[in-house]
Amino acid sequence: MKLDERHLVQLAAVVQAGGVTEAAILLGMTQPAVSRTIAMMEQRIGEPLFVKGRRPLQPTALGQALASHGQTMLAASRKASALVAGFQKGAFGVVRVGGSPFFSDALISGMIAEFQDRRPDVRVEQSYGYLGQLRAALDADRIDIAICPIDVLKEGSGLRFDVVLPGRNVVACRTTHPLLMKRRLDPASLLDYPWVGPPEGSPLYADLNSLALSLGATEIKIRYSGGSLSSAINYLKSSDALTVLPHSVVFAYRNEKSITALPVRIPHPERALGILQQSNATRAPAVDAFVAHVTKRFKDLALLIERHEKAIVWGL
Repeated sequence: MKLDERHLVQLAAVVQAGGVTEAAILLGMTQPAVSRTIAMMEQRIGEPLFVKGRRPLQPTALGQALASHGQTMLAASRKASALVAGFQKGAFGVVRVGGSPFFSDALISGMIAEFQDRRPDVRVEQSYGYLGQLRAALDADRIDIAICPIDVLKEGSGLRFDVVLPGRNVVACRTTHPLLMKRRLDPASLLDYPWVGPPEGSPLYADLNSLALSLGATEIKIRYSGGSLSSAINYLKSSDALTVLPHSVVFAYRNEKSITALPVRIPHPERALGILQQSNATRAPAVDAFVAHVTKRFKDLALLIERHEKAIVWGL
């Protein structure tokens, strides 16, 4: 004999609530509909499911055994409903975010941790790349959003770019670098020191080459390259080397008082940091929640970063 799972769920609700009316309210059904279900089950099985004359209703041994199976289904249904509701609110799901390595490590990883502290059931998958790679990943649906610097986004690209910060790159060094001791810094003196090479193909690498050309140099002394952001900063802290970093990265390390920026303007195109995404993509609510979180965090940081830029970068 095959029993309808929905009938078992209704039986479990009656046993749990102690009455047909209460069970109907619990299930969002009418009292007559639940009563018909119980009567139909008893008729089909040929045995009573509740002890006659008892209030609140008391299940028979068979009624209790069948209700236990229905209770499992009822609990699973509630969990499924909660899961759907949580997904719709952005409390569950997966966020796939790509970004330029140094910027992502310095700022975005911390924002991810803050986001997951509030939404612990959202999984975030972070990957790295530069603009061309990130656009390809968006087109192939390997990531949901990219957080990166852009100078020009052509019309008709099918992409949307929301600016969160100006994209200024700076010359970074340790806080006790000899060049910081000079009352007037001659930009040509930058060529007297070794450099940490930024990742090839990055805007940082392009800006280093632009800086070298503006100083009349045919080459620049790159002593160390290929490392992560952490290794590059540790190298700077232990040497007189220089490198090119996003100003926002220098800002992120301000409390450590280990690196700072020299008051030298790097010739580079107008650039902005922002969130890149497909214009017409259907995104999971968790992705929308993450975008809102990152946007708010940068809005909170924007004024502090601007003050840091004025006070530290150009204040000498």
